[in-house]
Amino acid sequence: MDNLVLSFALIGFLGIGAQWLAWRMHLPAIVLMAMAGIIVGPGLGLINPEQDFGEFYHPMIAVAVAIILFEGGLQLKFEEIRGSISEGVWRLVFPGVPIAWALGAIAAHYAAGLSWPVAVLFAGILIVTGPTVILPLLRQARLSHRPSALLKWEGIINDPIGALLAVIVYEYVTYDAGAHTTFEIAGSLILGSVMSIVWGIVLGRFTASAFNLGWVPEYLKPPVLLSVVLICFVAANMLQEEAGLLAVTAMGVTMANSKLPSINELRHFKENIAVLFVSGVFVILTASLSRETIVEALSWQTFWFVAAMLFVVRPLAIMISTMGSDLSLQERLLTAWIAPRGIVAVAISGFFAGVLAEAGFEEAERMVPLAFAIVFATVVLHGFTIAPIGKWLGLASKAKPGFLIIGSSDWAVAFAKRIQEFGAPVMIADDRWAALRPARQANVPTYFGEILSEVTEYHLDLNEFGYLVALGDNEAHNSLVCTDLAPELGRAKIFQINNAMPSENERRSVARTLKGRVFMKTGPTLNELKQRHRDGWFFQKTRVTEEYTAEQYMADLHNGEPVLLQRKGVIIVASQEQPLQPEKGDVVLAFVPPDIEEQRERRRDKEAKAAQEIVERKERAIADIKPEPAG
Repeated sequence: MDNLVLSFALIGFLGIGAQWLAWRMHLPAIVLMAMAGIIVGPGLGLINPEQDFGEFYHPMIAVAVAIILFEGGLQLKFEEIRGSISEGVWRLVFPGVPIAWALGAIAAHYAAGLSWPVAVLFAGILIVTGPTVILPLLRQARLSHRPSALLKWEGIINDPIGALLAVIVYEYVTYDAGAHTTFEIAGSLILGSVMSIVWGIVLGRFTASAFNLGWVPEYLKPPVLLSVVLICFVAANMLQEEAGLLAVTAMGVTMANSKLPSINELRHFKENIAVLFVSGVFVILTASLSRETIVEALSWQTFWFVAAMLFVVRPLAIMISTMGSDLSLQERLLTAWIAPRGIVAVAISGFFAGVLAEAGFEEAERMVPLAFAIVFATVVLHGFTIAPIGKWLGLASKAKPGFLIIGSSDWAVAFAKRIQEFGAPVMIADDRWAALRPARQANVPTYFGEILSEVTEYHLDLNEFGYLVALGDNEAHNSLVCTDLAPELGRAKIFQINNAMPSENERRSVARTLKGRVFMKTGPTLNELKQRHRDGWFFQKTRVTEEYTAEQYMADLHNGEPVLLQRKGVIIVASQEQPLQPEKGDVVLAFVPPDIEEQRERRRDKEAKAAQEIVERKERAIADIKPEPAG
């Protein structure tokens, strides 16, 4: 294609379009992006990135991979790896990573036919299990906390480690060994790698300090950060070839653990940039494949390599590395099977395939189709089997589906406290730290951050929640949250407070099809609920029995309203679309006025008085009947 701008536009359209289509169809985005690239590249021949971009091809891939790795490092917060899973996670890193690396290199050499240098580098890349792929699988399977957290954090931690190993191997195999001893080469590589990592740490700390001291205004922080990342990458590459990948990863991890107040905003910006680069890289890499390479990727040699990685390398590495740990046999077996590869593995493979080929390792070009074969196989096989295997091993979560409440307020906190009495987990999420203070004081679990951010997937386990109640004061944001999470939780379990505009302004309200179910039968607004709470309204839990029937209970509520009920262990939330109909044995939670007992007493007195009047009327009627005269 002669028009370079048109090439860029087509790649961007296909990449983002594939991501959108994957979201709409609930399919892995990586598969659709790869298919898009194959169709417009070797399929239709519309673009040939290596020819179209010429000398800019490899630098573009390098910068994209650097941004992706920095964004991945920005997710790795060490203080969040704690509790009962920390030992298991670190076991998967050491000795798990060296074992998987060694076994993977053997498989790549003997099964895939790669030379030892390329096989060792490729095996280092394939230890990355892809957090962007594993997280949707974990939500789908609803695993219990320990195995879910174990798989999630393995993917996050191994992201930068895979890049580190690939860089070290690349430096070693491309080093001019003719005039140097092995000891000199190793010493030079270690020194260069350490200096690159230290450079990334120093630059990360400097940038974090500059942000904390207010040297950079808020609106300039994202572009300044992007510029510093690129400087970090280029400077480290000048120090040692391709060591920039180590430096930017170290910089990302450093900033993630620097307690930056604005870290969430920076993550939002970086994840948006990363999505653009990921989309572009996938389309470019697949479009660059030749038809011969694709045919070769479908060979028996590739099949045996994929089988060895799935059924030999991963199980052996996990079972050996977790031997003697506190992980149960079931947890070890599940972890030994589930290891989907994703974006980082393919992106880094594409980058090193090019530079290794230029260095004289021609078979390195096979890394990209082999990486795609691993990705397709693991995404499909693990995606379809994680849920049934989790249930078979007894690792599927048996806890009651929890409540995720979006938007903190005094009313939301009081509601959350009463939900806990039903034995269901509950969490209040808000991106305003001050708004979460009442929840923290009431010991209700909280999440501080934007719930719509992709970063939330790394820091909030959505598997615990079966219900979402959007109680924010912004109707558009509530609707967007409901639309975004409805595919995961199910539209029937998504509820939204009524923030609708007055009827004369309905054209400015969010479309009904984009909203969740209207919370509570009468659809009170958030301001109405807050005012009632200030006026002394409270939550009351009542069991419906044979003696105290549902009809009597509903009559006693007067202007109070049921919010939810528990029936045979299942919680049902009230909505306009599905008003609650209590039955015998149900436990009902209602929001009632402070004079509810007085109203009930008045009703009982009235009913008693009416009953007494009926009795008296009957007695008077009997007394008025005169006996018939005899004979």
